[in-house]
Amino acid sequence: MMELSNKIIVITGASTGIGKQLALRLAKEKCQLALIARNEKKLVEVVKQAKELGAVNTNYYICDICDTEKLELTLQSIVSDFGTVDVLINNAGIWQKLMPVDEMDVKMVDDIIQTNLLAVIPTTRLLLPVLRQREEARIINIVSKSGVVAQQNQSVYTASKYGIRGFTEVLKQDLAETNIKIAGVYQSGTNTEIFAKSGDNFDTQNFTNPEDLADVIAYMLSQPDKIWLHDVRVGK
Repeated sequence: MMELSNKIIVITGASTGIGKQLALRLAKEKCQLALIARNEKKLVEVVKQAKELGAVNTNYYICDICDTEKLELTLQSIVSDFGTVDVLINNAGIWQKLMPVDEMDVKMVDDIIQTNLLAVIPTTRLLLPVLRQREEARIINIVSKSGVVAQQNQSVYTASKYGIRGFTEVLKQDLAETNIKIAGVYQSGTNTEIFAKSGDNFDTQNFTNPEDLADVIAYMLSQPDKIWLHDVRVGK
């Protein structure tokens, strides 16, 4: 079983929603947390709560992961501050307001593809050399059910998520003989702010709670290599 205590875990999109709840859940396991997001005020509050819950060492890093140069400097700072990394959780993402592609403007398309897909690749690429040095390491990509099921009026969002699913599946093959285990999490609608931020007014009452999803991911991380859960579907 992977002992989570003192493991150094990088979480992107850690200031709200799933990322925040992951940080708080893993704090209870006494992990060391490197939390990345754009909103400093919210990150400061997450760090405070994580420390109260038992996180051994927690730092936050203000970074727009779509800025590749800033991302590289941020990841270098994390490795310098913590000495290494054991787990990467690629969680940051944005939602596409439901609409056909011909009604979307160029910026909306670019933002979705850049955040949900293109930023994940350099984050992973830059940390792989560090993860390879660990006795055991993990990469978990928080993808979405939209990486498996195509739904109407979600063309660009779905394209970004199918892309991450493909990236995840190839990583599994490329790293199969290494110490690094890869997983994709394909959750259904989650009760977070992500939909409201895009302008969609969904009733999220019956969606998956991010706290429950965080429990699932903590369970995944705690399992031994021989029963590694590499493809996890979560939802009702």
